[in-house]
Amino acid sequence: MSMKELSPNKKLLIVFGVFLAAYFIPWGATRILGATNEAFLMLGEYARQHVLLCLVPAMFIAGAITVFLNQQAVMRYLGPDANRLTAYGVGSVSGAILAVCSCTVLPIFKGIYKKGAGLGPAVAFLYSGPAINILAIVLSAKVFGWKLGTARAVGAIIFSIVIGLVMALIFRKDDRKRAADARMFAAPDEKPRRNLFQMIVYMASMVFILVFVNWASSSGDSAAWDAIYQAKWWITAGFALVLVYTVIRWFDRDERVEWVVATRDFSLQILPLLFGGVLVAGFLLGRPGHDALIPSAWIGGLLGSNSLFANFFAAFSGALMYFATLTEIPIIQGLLGAGMGQGPALALLLAGPSLSLPSILVIGGELGWKKTATYVGLVIVLSTAAGMAFGAVA
Repeated sequence: MSMKELSPNKKLLIVFGVFLAAYFIPWGATRILGATNEAFLMLGEYARQHVLLCLVPAMFIAGAITVFLNQQAVMRYLGPDANRLTAYGVGSVSGAILAVCSCTVLPIFKGIYKKGAGLGPAVAFLYSGPAINILAIVLSAKVFGWKLGTARAVGAIIFSIVIGLVMALIFRKDDRKRAADARMFAAPDEKPRRNLFQMIVYMASMVFILVFVNWASSSGDSAAWDAIYQAKWWITAGFALVLVYTVIRWFDRDERVEWVVATRDFSLQILPLLFGGVLVAGFLLGRPGHDALIPSAWIGGLLGSNSLFANFFAAFSGALMYFATLTEIPIIQGLLGAGMGQGPALALLLAGPSLSLPSILVIGGELGWKKTATYVGLVIVLSTAAGMAFGAVA
């Protein structure tokens, strides 16, 4: 929801909240100064490491989905009435292929949801993208042991499908109404201007650019993986040339302009919320290895047992923290060294990469806060339960 859509009373309430913060927060206190510094350092780090290489390609993919993907095809394979095996299989697997962070997956989720995908398959995609990262799962087993690594892999795959199914069940009436409205206002099937092969090459080139430009090193744990890492810029350049060829040869000027405009609109909707969320997350929790308003020692001290509270706290705090791809591994390794239990470690691994405060803000703007609270609650509850079960047998 933009500021233009807010009522005057809500706008006044926001202004009043800003006034109270400005008036009462002791901005000169050492802890507050440090937290404020961490907030902007985290925003700067986020801008340098994630906007150009992660979010920009994702925005262009989302714009292409909105403008060029056939709406009836999306509804046929991912809509509320689609075959569940196909819909959830496509949703979870396609998310896993991208292996992106909780913020980068948002524009693509927003694109397929607007195009008519059912809430369940779209949410399965939303969870699976950041959670089912193949390299992260392999490194988890390498660093934490095969038990925790396997539990993370199995839990993430099951969660992506279960959370999607539960969301679809709870909000089935809203989803069917949205699907009926989409069918009513959908453009009639027309002969496509490009054949299936051309669309696959066009979309795949952007997806592979996103995948390979963000390819991370395994630090010597996988020779094949690191060989790709060494060549990732050459591979990315090759797919960029393919994309340029497809855009010039297979699309006319008006279509290219429409694609850029759609990408711009996605950026305007998502980036302000993401940047605001990163600032708040940085102010409260700081960057990995740096303290902000809430000292990391407090968090580590609350996670030493396998109690319900410890697992819930791990899942809840993980849902608010921002983890760039693979950064959860050294963070949790440090917490385990400080005494964190195996159960809370799994709860944090299942909730942390898939959610963050910035992503929650964007999801709330797209799905509404009722659906968003349900999604976040499901992730936290299931992660807590999985952590307790794993801690009991580990």
